[in-house]
Amino acid sequence: MILINKISSKHLKGDIFGGLTAAVIALPLALAFGVSSGAGAIAGVYGAIFVGFFAALFGGTATQVSGPTGPMSVVMALVLTQLIASHPDTGLVLAFTCVILAGLFQILFGLLKLGKYFVMVPYPVISGFMTGIGIIIILLQISPLLGNAGYSNALAALTNIPNAFNQQNIYATSLGVITLLIVIYWPEKWSKVVPAPLFALLSLSLISSTFLTQQGISVIGEIPTGFPNLIMPNLSLESLYNVSYFAFLLAVLGAIDSLLTSMVADTMTETHHNSDKELIGQGIANTIAGFFGALPGAGATMRTAINIRAGGKTPLSGIIHSLTLLIVILWAGDYAQYIPHTVLAGMLIKVGIDIIDWRFIFQIKKVGLFSASLMLLVLLLTVFVDLITAVLVGMFVANLVTLDRLTNIQLDSITFTQGSELISEISSSNMNTDFTDDIQKSLSKALDNTLLLAIDGPVSFAVSRELSRRFTDNLAFTTLVIDLSQAKLIGTTTGLMIIDLIERTKANNKTVLVITGNEKINQSLHKLSLETLLDKKYQFNNREQALKTII
Repeated sequence: MILINKISSKHLKGDIFGGLTAAVIALPLALAFGVSSGAGAIAGVYGAIFVGFFAALFGGTATQVSGPTGPMSVVMALVLTQLIASHPDTGLVLAFTCVILAGLFQILFGLLKLGKYFVMVPYPVISGFMTGIGIIIILLQISPLLGNAGYSNALAALTNIPNAFNQQNIYATSLGVITLLIVIYWPEKWSKVVPAPLFALLSLSLISSTFLTQQGISVIGEIPTGFPNLIMPNLSLESLYNVSYFAFLLAVLGAIDSLLTSMVADTMTETHHNSDKELIGQGIANTIAGFFGALPGAGATMRTAINIRAGGKTPLSGIIHSLTLLIVILWAGDYAQYIPHTVLAGMLIKVGIDIIDWRFIFQIKKVGLFSASLMLLVLLLTVFVDLITAVLVGMFVANLVTLDRLTNIQLDSITFTQGSELISEISSSNMNTDFTDDIQKSLSKALDNTLLLAIDGPVSFAVSRELSRRFTDNLAFTTLVIDLSQAKLIGTTTGLMIIDLIERTKANNKTVLVITGNEKINQSLHKLSLETLLDKKYQFNNREQALKTII
């Protein structure tokens, strides 16, 4: 019923063509991602099948095609490497336990309606993060492109580039470079007949298996056929921390990756996705993928765009994409063993190049020093530390700077007025009360010794310290008037600061008057027990009432 409600017969032709086209693109990439992750080519293909099918069935983006992606494969390679190294006997099962748990995390994100927050990441952070992942993919594939074994992390791959060139297999290198040239320069009009990755995969694998069998070119080798076996999760107290950490990393990365792709799909189709439903759909898909030893995935931008351009309109296109891959791998999986690793490396280098945010890089002089520095910081952390640290540090720095800017804006809405300035402000205001000359004289004398603290607009916790400092600079008064009537928001920290100002003023035997006149502010101060600190006769609804008390 879920699927029937989303599709209609008028879109059937476009969905079929879109799904078939996406599958043709997905097959070589799924094989490549599976090999690069260390889980094996078949894990990549079944990742595309399971994630693509269930994310389309339960997700919130009608035209999105999901499956293994560059960022998810990079993390999965890290997961497999570290867990197998620390738990040789159970590492593989623990890795797919991470995938299952990551899916459950994503379902929880969706149920908690956190979808909107994953796309609130500042653009320089996203740019640095995605560019870093693109660089990691390229670095990891340089050695396989040259016909050598790959490395498990970007730093090792970078430091061993000279050795990789010295030990390269010229025949493998030639196939890899030709693959890279094909996927970069393949004419767009030819892609409508046969996509570049598929042409490179078929033609160069045929050449390698026919003419270069004696040249030491590394190939995928025999891969399992048939439906994958069920994997039962394995978790212990000893492995709980690592598994939970990696699962959360996969979940967050998959959520960001998917929702950014959903936004691209929205732009192309002029529709609006349901981000929380999309997270639930991705979570269900990754949970099931983990049970069958398949690579985790997310919304794939290139495959989604191709699906839309080919006519895909509903989730049926994503389902057809998955079923097509299933048929191919069951009937023609034996032929995948002849695919050279260098051909897959060439395709992945193109993926890495596409992931890099070239637009931001080319405009880096225009975006400002802070944005450029933040992007570079996140990029370096992504490549040389880890992805979670990169995002967390990037978000922390970005939020600190944003908070500082908002604090300066909010401080403009806080004024300290005293003496002649206060008299001038009162005389120029639009109060309805008419004061006699004697009252005016008394008022002027009283206002000479009155300090008015007026807050207009929202005030966050970050303002509190500066508010206290400014108060300390204005201690020459006998009466303090705190006007909160125009305040839109008083946070707990600022509320406590106001209470502290009242206590400090009363401790010096000075008078304090508070003007609220705002129900929300009244409630905030009530929670902080203002009534026990300040008698009701010193609390007012407007300035006129307070002024009459001062006279």
